[in-house]
Amino acid sequence: MTETDSIAYDVVVLGAGPVGENVADRTRAAGLSTAVVESELVGGECSYWACMPSKALLRPVIARADARRLPGLSQSVQGPLDTAAVLARRDEYTSHWKDDGQVRWLDGIGADLHRGHGRLTAPRTVEVTGSDGVRQVLTARHAVVVCTGSGAQLPDLPTLAEVEPWTSREATSAKAAPGRLVVVGGGVVATEMATAWQALGSRVTLLVRGKGLLSRMEPFAGELVAEALTEAGVDVRTGTSVEAVTREHGTVVVVTDGGDRIEADEILFATGRVPRTADIGLETIGLEPGSWLEVDDSLRVTGSEWLYAVGDVNHRALLTHQGKYQARIAGAAIAARASGVPLLESDPWGAHAATADHAAVPQVVFTDPEAAAVGLSLAEAEQAGHRVRAVDVEMSSVAGAGLYAEGYRGRARMVVDLEREILLGLTFVGAGVGELIHSASIAVAGQVPISRLWHAVPSYPTISEVWLRLLESYRDN
Repeated sequence: MTETDSIAYDVVVLGAGPVGENVADRTRAAGLSTAVVESELVGGECSYWACMPSKALLRPVIARADARRLPGLSQSVQGPLDTAAVLARRDEYTSHWKDDGQVRWLDGIGADLHRGHGRLTAPRTVEVTGSDGVRQVLTARHAVVVCTGSGAQLPDLPTLAEVEPWTSREATSAKAAPGRLVVVGGGVVATEMATAWQALGSRVTLLVRGKGLLSRMEPFAGELVAEALTEAGVDVRTGTSVEAVTREHGTVVVVTDGGDRIEADEILFATGRVPRTADIGLETIGLEPGSWLEVDDSLRVTGSEWLYAVGDVNHRALLTHQGKYQARIAGAAIAARASGVPLLESDPWGAHAATADHAAVPQVVFTDPEAAAVGLSLAEAEQAGHRVRAVDVEMSSVAGAGLYAEGYRGRARMVVDLEREILLGLTFVGAGVGELIHSASIAVAGQVPISRLWHAVPSYPTISEVWLRLLESYRDN
């Protein structure tokens, strides 16, 4: 193992996923020299094992489901999906797990890429060990930014390692549909992958420890998604925990807490995330390895003047779009501090303070039906001490929904702060509702008064007319 001389930069970024890329983009735009350290593929989890491949798998599933609900088209799409074609398109969207294009993008913004495993060894100092064993020492004049993301959390079950379970990575990159698949979990990854693989030919059993699916959303979201999964052929079992799992002669054998024995070809655990901070040298600067990193609204780690943590690692909002938002804030804050400009809360753009990662977080679950939400649920708003009212509307009351599909099913809810008459949260469940959530995010983040929303007229006949129905219901009841 050899070591080169140290190289000084203004900023060193650990992790070249979408979050790290966006930090580097902002710091380079501000004229700061920037190094990016990556041990895997430039583009990170979202590009190769999460957002892009999962949505590429799901899009044909949802398109077929929509088509089957349209007279004049439904009879033409009753057959199975072409699984090989779906997987081939997925492979295209992951660039066949090659990062040449992302590397060219980094080169284009003038950031230096250092491939290898990066570890903090002292304040403002990162040691990078390449696959060839060569070490480089990078020092940062202004900031080191941790953008290493999160990884799948696996339960502590004996023999689990020998089973070689799927995590989200294997679920989105599998080369063929398993004949039988057990999915453990009730959140976004579990419901999306159950949706995808059931449609692609697997017989799916979904084991959920809690009472229902999508527990962080309004209860009706999980109920509607569970109904649809069951209708699609998924065996949904709530209130069920895995007690043991083994692989016998190639077959996965699952034993539940109720004593049921389930056999499958593969098992996917979608049971949570852990920060990828166990081996980045946190102990050398007085922090706990493997911990989430607490930050202020400029994304600077609490108690530090030079260390930032952006994206999943700070545990504020584990979503790619929120991590990219944080990255833009962090990049602006680093640039301002490097130039000696004070960070003013009165900045009209709020460029130096992340607030939307806790006040107005949008999320879409790409199941059939889709579930989309932003802000607080009714329960969260009440727990936070707000005096609120929930307004519910069936999506079938909207003309645009009926045109979208025969027998359209879904529901919308807005949570109104009665003191200020603004919206604290909205949830939509139904086909195509993912495209509604940005308007809801604007209403929540902008604290738009309901009296003004009344004059934001939705086009007819579109699903967006659900806004009018929600406002009418609030006014008239």
